[in-house]
Amino acid sequence: METSAPYCPKCGAANPSDAAYCYLCQARFTDGAERDAATAENDTHLQAAFPTVEAAGGAPQTFRIDRPISFYDAAAENVLRSQFLFLILFGLFFILGGTIGAAYNNWQGGVAVAALVYVILASVAWFNGASIVLSLHDARRADPVNDRQLINVVEEMAIAAGLPPPKVFVMETLGMNAFAAGRTPREAVVAVTRGLVNKLDREELQGVVAHELAHIKGRDTLYGICAAVLVGAVAMMSDMFLRGTFFSGHRRNSEDSRGNIAFLLLGVALALLAPLAAKILQMSISRQREYHADAGAAEFTRNPLALAAALDKISTGGTHVPGENRGTQHLFIINPVQSFTGESSALISTHPPTAARIQRLKTMAGTA
Repeated sequence: METSAPYCPKCGAANPSDAAYCYLCQARFTDGAERDAATAENDTHLQAAFPTVEAAGGAPQTFRIDRPISFYDAAAENVLRSQFLFLILFGLFFILGGTIGAAYNNWQGGVAVAALVYVILASVAWFNGASIVLSLHDARRADPVNDRQLINVVEEMAIAAGLPPPKVFVMETLGMNAFAAGRTPREAVVAVTRGLVNKLDREELQGVVAHELAHIKGRDTLYGICAAVLVGAVAMMSDMFLRGTFFSGHRRNSEDSRGNIAFLLLGVALALLAPLAAKILQMSISRQREYHADAGAAEFTRNPLALAAALDKISTGGTHVPGENRGTQHLFIINPVQSFTGESSALISTHPPTAARIQRLKTMAGTA
């Protein structure tokens, strides 16, 4: 049995070797001998629970406990990453607009058009985004009598998260999945499938609901709206520019209308590549927010293993939802359209590999 971290003599949580305080219970490490004794005792228990086994070929296979991750640190790190990626996406959008404008000797006009396109699309998504998603997936308001346990769990987790209870919806399918939507916490909704309610125990259901509430508290639903609008706007502007360039260019005076040929070529290149780059950035933001929501759920429930068990059940039990499509696949706790593993390309993944998420949650609990 190997270990890479000492254990807190008060709560038993694994900690970095140079830690002065326990990341979980905040107890101060004042006695090195006492902490070493707790580490040795914990290793003895782990050796009994996870004995060394023989791998293929007769080689011994041991279990290693990784360095623990504080859910506070994990959440903060993932928020910063997703904000950085969002700023890149926002910058790409206006660079595209400015470059298209510069191709016609009016970069200010290009930026202005880009801003106008964004405002129009954002207004539609802002006022109708949640209702459109609920309608697409045939979600119905939870029944106060038949879905009482689900409503109770949502209310409990809302209290733990410090949020107003969101409206609860149910998708009538045997698949197991969930999503959150809404521009603000007061207007948020949480939708889960009937299969999820029926197949998870209460603690696992709490973990899933806490994950969705972490999306709401972290304003991931707003990030999702803005990112989706930016991706759609990039695709729209690129298409408009390419159509105007290739199908109407022969009608214009090349010197007055097309402007600088270098900007024209750059605009064409950006129009071809920007939609793909924007989609990749959107997926990167989605992956980081999933890690962030997992960490948030661990904070609200103080039970990361419950969400880990739920993710395992969901990934093996089927994630089908009514009306599943590529436009909303990033909203769900596990992608209902595609499954991602450690071998999947990170560039096209809307979610991290489920196994990696489970591993992080187990590491937060001090096990691996």
